[in-house]
Amino acid sequence: MRTYRELFRTPEFTPFFAAVSVQTAASTATGLALGTLVYTRTGSPLLSALAMFGPSLAQVGGALTLLSAADRLPPRAALTALALLSAAAACVQAAPGLPLWAAFAVLLVVGTAAAPGGGVRYGLLNEIVPREGFLLGRSVLNMTGGATQICGYAVGGLLVTVFSARGTLLIGAALYVVAATVTRFGLTARPPRAAGRPSVRETRRTNALLWSSTPRRYVFLALWVPNGLVVGCESLYVAYAPGHAGLLFAAGALGMLAGDTLVGRFVAARWRARLGAPLRLLLAAPYLLFALRPGLPLALAVVVLASVGFAASLLLQERLLALTPQELSGQALGLSSSGMLAMQGVGAAVAGGIAQLTSPATGMAAVAGLSVAVTLALAPGLRDRNEADRGRLLGADGSPRASRTPSTPSTPSPPRTSSTSSTSSTSSTEETT
Repeated sequence: MRTYRELFRTPEFTPFFAAVSVQTAASTATGLALGTLVYTRTGSPLLSALAMFGPSLAQVGGALTLLSAADRLPPRAALTALALLSAAAACVQAAPGLPLWAAFAVLLVVGTAAAPGGGVRYGLLNEIVPREGFLLGRSVLNMTGGATQICGYAVGGLLVTVFSARGTLLIGAALYVVAATVTRFGLTARPPRAAGRPSVRETRRTNALLWSSTPRRYVFLALWVPNGLVVGCESLYVAYAPGHAGLLFAAGALGMLAGDTLVGRFVAARWRARLGAPLRLLLAAPYLLFALRPGLPLALAVVVLASVGFAASLLLQERLLALTPQELSGQALGLSSSGMLAMQGVGAAVAGGIAQLTSPATGMAAVAGLSVAVTLALAPGLRDRNEADRGRLLGADGSPRASRTPSTPSTPSPPRTSSTSSTSSTSSTEETT
């Protein structure tokens, strides 16, 4: 699968894409409205920022307690319920006179519950599209998500002006209901990918199992740390160029769009493995030029170039799927997403601390240098060829699954609904990750 036409002709991808896009728009609009509402009531930039981005931080707690639900709940029902929960939360937060502590308590609940949502969503994507189409599908969602956020903030600001912050929260709630409706009636009911009931104990056990595999451990670290440190560079745009921070953010979005388009659509499978290391270095190396305090034109060019490197995450996620059994794919993708969000917060804190002691330019260059150092340190482990590289899927503990010979009788496994259920076939993804 190499074209967008093939992707959108895949049964169920279009309603899946529509539901994800509408939910992203709802999240953007309600986040902006709540941040505005909190700032109007308190005058506190910190509380306003926490109102907008607190759910992302709360996902860390969910990743440690609820992530096993990503593979142990029916995907359609789980995504529908999460969208309706978000709609209800937006309605509660729009209530006049709601105490501030109650508004943040609602945020904490929604953020924690959303932690397995990413795993459910992208695990379902892995079932809807063929295995070799996951990278293309993920890149389309990335591009659309970025564009939806940019438009969502612009439209959300207009809605807040016209309808007030509380009115915008109610509009966001309606969008969540639309997303839930599209999910419920546009997608097929599928059984959970793994047996058993979700629990805190099972979440921790499976997280430890995923982490126990050395190849997967390198992929997780490569997804979390370099990316998070570069987001620390982005967190200093306002301090570096107060009057032009919007241009820098737009340049970053442009670079990400270009990278996702090139890697997701135009780079052949045989080249993807070779591009992984250069893209991971490209993500941070250009930011080293900020040590020279470049003017705005050069700074914009640096940001565009570096942001192309975010496409390395697509290749790493593709590799993670090749290293992970199907029944654990949802939790693996959810763990990668939650870890990235957590490290982005750490990166922003580190960059802000360095900038507080020195200058924004020095802070950006310093965390960029740390990102490059981590990328180089992880490179040997990511270069190692493992069983998945040779077309053999690994078991949950990272060891190769035993191959079967004609002389060895075996009990056939029950069929799965996923188009990628066969572990004996070798896809182009497996050959190149």
